[in-house]
Amino acid sequence: MGTAIMVTSGKGGTGKTTLTAGVASCLAALGHRVLCLDLDIGLRNLDIALGLADRAVMDFGDVMAQRCPLLTAAVEHPDIQGLSLLTAPLSLNQPDEGAFRAMVAEAKDNFDFVFMDSPAGLGLGFQLAMAAADRAILVSATDPAALRDAQMAVSHLVGQVDPIHLVMNRVQPKLIGKLRTTIDHAMDAAGLPLLGLVPEDQRVTLAAASGVPVVLIGRKGACPAYLNIARRLLGRKAPLLHIR
Repeated sequence: MGTAIMVTSGKGGTGKTTLTAGVASCLAALGHRVLCLDLDIGLRNLDIALGLADRAVMDFGDVMAQRCPLLTAAVEHPDIQGLSLLTAPLSLNQPDEGAFRAMVAEAKDNFDFVFMDSPAGLGLGFQLAMAAADRAILVSATDPAALRDAQMAVSHLVGQVDPIHLVMNRVQPKLIGKLRTTIDHAMDAAGLPLLGLVPEDQRVTLAAASGVPVVLIGRKGACPAYLNIARRLLGRKAPLLHIR
């Protein structure tokens, strides 16, 4: 049976969705079957980060309503073997949490990893992901607002999902010396182990604009950080990326 991983953040703009796409792509490249599940109802964009824009016809609402089997609704990536996407509906009435957990359980029977990209904040997508998650990755930027909102998200996750890991994303290399204290403070305040540091990388934005996953066009910047995070999720030793 696979593992369902909730990827969340306290606020928007932390790069949570691009991190989800990057780490999931690396796990697939390492030989694992990975399903990316977009939970941002009405504002989905995980398909763009994966280079699968407009390819998905059915969504997880169709699966839950039994209008379409899960493996039919999930879109396979044409260039990254083992990677699939189940997108979010444009609208959805209050869903049955039990039905959502059953859908994720089915996904875990067919995939090694299910990455649930929950929207920022504590709304419906967050609640659904938390109900079905085996573990969580909290993504934060280094600015004070992001760190404060991350702590709020942690307060809701503790006791519901275990383990929870912290990823500091969009770290600016030129400021890394000054940010060391900020990162240490974030780990202490959140009480979470650090899973990875990911540098700010303009290739991520350029890749999304081109409709191509960044891991297919880059070998520096964010890409090796995604790969190291993927390795750690597999229980392998991988050093924190040296950002400079």
